[in-house]
Amino acid sequence: MYIEPRDAFHLPRTARTSNDWPPAALSRALDIVIAALALVFFAPLLVLIAAAIACTDPGPVFFRHRRVGLGGKTFGCWKFRTMVVGAEARLAEILVRDPEAAREWAESQKLTHDPRVTPLGNFLRRSSLDELPQLFNVLVGEMSIVGPRPIVETEAARYGQHFALYCLVRPGITGLWQISGRSDIHYFERVLLDVRYVSSRTVLRDMRIILLTVPSVLAARGSR
Repeated sequence: MYIEPRDAFHLPRTARTSNDWPPAALSRALDIVIAALALVFFAPLLVLIAAAIACTDPGPVFFRHRRVGLGGKTFGCWKFRTMVVGAEARLAEILVRDPEAAREWAESQKLTHDPRVTPLGNFLRRSSLDELPQLFNVLVGEMSIVGPRPIVETEAARYGQHFALYCLVRPGITGLWQISGRSDIHYFERVLLDVRYVSSRTVLRDMRIILLTVPSVLAARGSR
């Protein structure tokens, strides 16, 4: 059963804001350096994935979805396209004809067995390679390397009183949610992890999360 975050968790009394620590300039500088180096390192892989998508499924290579960012402003979050063209319309059809799928979507905003995902897209999701284009979001200041899970506007209400805390920082490519099981954890647990991260973030903790992301991605824990 879904539990509202405001009923399940309590915000720490001395929660830090994004302007306390780490200093905004230091955090932003680290984001730029890491994202730039990662883009150079992964450039051949980015080209290879783009070519594979273009050759295996007609349609655009990239997918841009509206997400909520710093200050509650929305931005276009980039990913490699992993679904068939017209996926949104197909989702509406699935939710109408399949009550179980509708229930799962209402609880987690995901489908365990999503028929819209292409075979290549399934591999990209399980390996998290579909998220590599988000490095460009980091470079332009819309995302951070580490931060809360980027959410869509319809999810804001589910954060209850904690949505204001979410808006204090940029969402991240990785975060506590990434190294804690991703889709294997309940939605209200994802909210708790976001609250915990924003309330106690430090540079050292961010570096630890980045290091722990590697084994988590390789093990494909909670990826779907």
